[in-house]
Amino acid sequence: MPHSKAVIINLLLIPLVFFALTASAATTNDSGKKSAMTTGQAAILGVVEGLTEYLPVSSTGHLLLAERIMGIGYSASKSAAERERTKEAADAYTICIQAGAIIAVLGLYFLRVKQMMLGLMGKDPEGRRMLINVAAGFLPAAVIGLLFNNIIKSYLFGPWPVVTAWFAGGVAILAVSWGLRGNSHREAHSGMSLNELTWKMALIIGFAQCIAMWPGVSRSLVTIVAGLLVGMSMAAAVEFSFLLGVVTLGAATAYDGLRHGHIMLQTFNGTSLAVGVVFAFIAAVLSVKWMVSYLNSHGLAVFGYYRVALAVVTAVLISTRMI
Repeated sequence: MPHSKAVIINLLLIPLVFFALTASAATTNDSGKKSAMTTGQAAILGVVEGLTEYLPVSSTGHLLLAERIMGIGYSASKSAAERERTKEAADAYTICIQAGAIIAVLGLYFLRVKQMMLGLMGKDPEGRRMLINVAAGFLPAAVIGLLFNNIIKSYLFGPWPVVTAWFAGGVAILAVSWGLRGNSHREAHSGMSLNELTWKMALIIGFAQCIAMWPGVSRSLVTIVAGLLVGMSMAAAVEFSFLLGVVTLGAATAYDGLRHGHIMLQTFNGTSLAVGVVFAFIAAVLSVKWMVSYLNSHGLAVFGYYRVALAVVTAVLISTRMI
């Protein structure tokens, strides 16, 4: 118990560190030129992306907030058209640096990915079944994402929708965790293995993943919870969430890169993108290793506390116009 309390306290300190780092980076630019991304800002966005992409706390929400604090895409000195163009470039940037987190998981789960590639070539039946499951999980997001991408970005990529999703998701995690109190160890080590997952179950997880198109919800959160609900063990649900994330994030990165890449590179530069990807890779490796180790012996409750705390802190800062 003392160890768990220490973990909770340390995790709740993250919002303070997060705000301090991004606020510090914001001061490195002149107030009228905040839309030009510095190397330091690119590195911070990369770290934020890598640390939060696979944790159930929403990387998109963190990145949007980091952009706002650092003034990226929010410069008041530009015309409305220029601000819109810069914001479009910034949103594309936050998606494209996901490449670093994708590479991290491909490396950490190389044997599983290799197994699926062998399955694709007809040399591994188990790998083929896993590949079909990942494809089934990805399908709903591919269809809904293409149909509603512009609407989602127009109405949900803002601070208040993110704060609402953080808070609601945090409360939901805590409610589930309190309901399972006393059975957390058993729940973490019981349930189906990844090899027992069927394509129908994977499809259900895929539909749940679509909820995370609302920034702040967290793709990792909904896919892990959906995996648990269809009967998977915690370890299996986490691994499938990671593998599904590689395909989903990879498709989103490619789509936004092709559609908005030229605007992104014109607004910022190739160096900023490279720095963001590298730092996202390093941070994601550390984050994934910690998360797998932590969830094998603990539940999701700590992330619920974190989300609620971050939502409250952010709401106060926005309401007081401090960010």
